[in-house]
Amino acid sequence: MSEYLLLLAPSANRVYADAAPRLAAAEAGAVLGALVGQVEVETRVIAGVPYLVVRVPEDERVPGVLARLSATFAAYLPEGDLLRPLELPEVRRYPDDLVTIQKYAGKTNEQWTRLCLNVTAAMTAWPARLLDGSLRVLDPLCGRGTTLNLALLHGLEVTGVDIDRKDYEAYAAFIKTWAREHRFKHQVEQKALTVAGRTRGRQLTLEIAPDKAAFKAGHTDRLRYVSTDATDLDGVLRPTSIDVIVTDTPYGVQHGSHGDRLARSPLGLLDRSLPSWTRVLRTGGAIGLSYNRHVAPVEELHELVEQHGLTVCEIPDVRHRVDASIDRDLLVARKA
Repeated sequence: MSEYLLLLAPSANRVYADAAPRLAAAEAGAVLGALVGQVEVETRVIAGVPYLVVRVPEDERVPGVLARLSATFAAYLPEGDLLRPLELPEVRRYPDDLVTIQKYAGKTNEQWTRLCLNVTAAMTAWPARLLDGSLRVLDPLCGRGTTLNLALLHGLEVTGVDIDRKDYEAYAAFIKTWAREHRFKHQVEQKALTVAGRTRGRQLTLEIAPDKAAFKAGHTDRLRYVSTDATDLDGVLRPTSIDVIVTDTPYGVQHGSHGDRLARSPLGLLDRSLPSWTRVLRTGGAIGLSYNRHVAPVEELHELVEQHGLTVCEIPDVRHRVDASIDRDLLVARKA
């Protein structure tokens, strides 16, 4: 067994920072367990600093997995009483500010979004696709695009859907400005979304590469943002074209097309959406739903996804308090 010590990244959110060692241990256990099988994870305090201790069988993929974990700041190999720094492989295709630069009310914590994507991908029939960049990701309630940016950061093909036109316009302005200011070779297309002769909304497609040579050779990354009704994706996405669906379920935000009321509980929206979402998901793919236990009781949520033909996966405990009104958790379900 090889042993690694991970120094955890600091978090600006103190409540999340307090839960970070436990969440990091759960994430590492889920992802490494899916890829290499046997894994031992624990926390250890050295000179007053908490580290995550990971023991796994020898496997060349492990450093790449450690580099992708949501809380990894640095990695070390123990040598007696000393720690030797371990250079992890570069797994990002673009600068981190793609994910961190946006600031707005209600933005989901980037570390939590990364954890949700990693754990959900680990529960699919093809967890290794998270590492080779071939995973196709959908966030059907994408808001201003935290999941989209995170997937693009790692070169994953990603699609986002959201009915809120203001969020769509804000994201379009951001991603075009970001790509232009970094001088990445890219092409952006914005046009009406037409399905069966009917206008359903707007869409943005981005094709981008880290450098001109990669773009010219066709080694590009693709992102698509569709501003339309998330409860009906027929004609918007091809059936069985998505490997992983990851989203932050809403409360107090309009995502569907059934009136203008702001629904606090996401259960009604999910009941209307899951038939469409499962049609675009491949067999063996997984859906990861971040949710607030105060407005979506866990038993009701489990029952709902199972009614739509999904199998709830057993994952480590990642439940944590965000504030007095949010008791956040993750449910992952797989399409058999």
